[in-house]
Amino acid sequence: MLKYILTRLLSGILTVYFIATVTFAAMHLVPGDPITGNKATSPEIRANLERKYGLDRPVLVQYGIYLKNMVNGDFGISFTQQNRSVNDIIRSHFPISATLGIASILFATFGGIFFGALTGISRKKIYDRSIMFGVILAISVPSFVFAAVSQFFMTELNQKAGTTLLPVGGWGGLSHMILPAIVLGLGTLAFLTRLMRSSLLEVVNQDYIRTARAKGLSPTRIFFSHQLRNAVLPVITVLGPAIAAITTGGFVVESVFAIPGLGRYFVQAVQQLDYTVIMGLTVFYGAFLVFMVITVDIAYGLIDPRIKVSARSA
Repeated sequence: MLKYILTRLLSGILTVYFIATVTFAAMHLVPGDPITGNKATSPEIRANLERKYGLDRPVLVQYGIYLKNMVNGDFGISFTQQNRSVNDIIRSHFPISATLGIASILFATFGGIFFGALTGISRKKIYDRSIMFGVILAISVPSFVFAAVSQFFMTELNQKAGTTLLPVGGWGGLSHMILPAIVLGLGTLAFLTRLMRSSLLEVVNQDYIRTARAKGLSPTRIFFSHQLRNAVLPVITVLGPAIAAITTGGFVVESVFAIPGLGRYFVQAVQQLDYTVIMGLTVFYGAFLVFMVITVDIAYGLIDPRIKVSARSA
């Protein structure tokens, strides 16, 4: 198991290095000067920025400075926000995105397992058909459409109720989190529901299920101790990519709901061509997502004993 963990960590480091390199190359392929116009108000500021980032030196030297700064955890200074570093933006706004992401992934995971199990045990019944119709709808429609529609209907409900049942924008308490978390997690919930349903239907025909029935175990015990426990394992394996989907989807949802999270700042940086913020947030998000995928892989190896058995037999 230790060898597997070290291998996954090494592959994660190489992946982050590749992300950083591709980001650097992509930013240099974008036409224009990163510190032209209003981004540098005087020759002195321009000279200081060129000296700090090596913009007046060959590309390979710039690349070396860029990697050195990344290794030291220095993502640079924003070109569009005065006296503000990328590290400060991450410290201030990533906790908001992380809170929204955690709420969304919990909603999607538990909702996906529940609805997937419900459709699995009621195959071809009204519950199954209704939920699967909702699953197809949630997968097909983009999150920003659900965001706009949910805001419209919630605004109407708030007006009819004469009070704010749920806010449709901004960030504050738990009430501000509910609507965007549901919208952000809908697509992942639908995917996990379909995966859980397929996994549960496959587990039903396994030999150990027939053995449990032959022993006279109750249907409830068979379901929770054998069917659900084994059917949920494939769901765990896709939690890493699911977190990635929720994180990238958060960019749009944060903008629609006016949430001051990191995704919103990333969108603004792209619109304003703030090169240091774009590169810093891209590498940060890449490293975060790689870390989450590795964590899920290791957790799966600890949860499923069959992986250990296959490793010893090999």
